[in-house]
Amino acid sequence: MFNTIEIDRNKLTIMGVEFSDLKTLESTANAIGSNMFEGYIPTPKGIEIIRDYVIGKISLTELINVAKQKAYV
Repeated sequence: MFNTIEIDRNKLTIMGVEFSDLKTLESTANAIGSNMFEGYIPTPKGIEIIRDYVIGKISLTELINVAKQKAYV
């Protein structure tokens, strides 16, 4: 089954999570889409975490720790 998520390129948001520019939004949307094929169900919190990784706000190590703790739910 394929699920869709709300992406607003004019407001630069994914599921209500704001982005500073279109390039970051698209990079994050691509990452989310790839993971959705593997069974990931995105949440606004999860999108924030992926966005923060894409922009370099958190490291790969921090991203892995968040995933292990399932803090993205």
